[in-house]
Amino acid sequence: MNANDPQFWMMIASIVIAVCFIVMAISLIAVAVIVRRVVATVNRVEERVEPLIEKVNAMSIQGKEMSVHFTEVSANLSTATRHLAESTELIKEEVAELRQIVSSTALVARDKVELVSRTIDRTQMQVVDTTDFVQAKIVEPAREIAAIMAGVRRGLEVLFAPPPKQIDRVYMDDEMFIG
Repeated sequence: MNANDPQFWMMIASIVIAVCFIVMAISLIAVAVIVRRVVATVNRVEERVEPLIEKVNAMSIQGKEMSVHFTEVSANLSTATRHLAESTELIKEEVAELRQIVSSTALVARDKVELVSRTIDRTQMQVVDTTDFVQAKIVEPAREIAAIMAGVRRGLEVLFAPPPKQIDRVYMDDEMFIG
């Protein structure tokens, strides 16, 4: 073909357009793979956070003092979830900065999971300490007081009991009947 021929230039333009479509398809596939990895990372983080939430809900029955600590944990979890949702939106909007955002999100999520884990451990230790304190300061003294009161009652029963019957006299048959 001749460079002055219009068909030559149309064929060159068609090849350039085809190459552009191929490059666009490869770019879209790369974006889809990266987004899939990001979604998988976010799902793994959510799977790690969900068991911690379940543990926190199970321990909320422990009482009023414990509820204050769980409120803190819940606020931290809400903050972590909000940050994860914001990070996900940023990942969708800014594909060019995808790797940097995913890396920072993973670090923040790991820190939040460690924070929640430490908070749960601290809360559990506080429950154990509170239980030990109640056992030592309330339950054991109450048992001792109950034992002392039982002894005092028995002593008073002995002191104020009617005198026993004399054995040196003869009893009637009805008096000797045990039954």
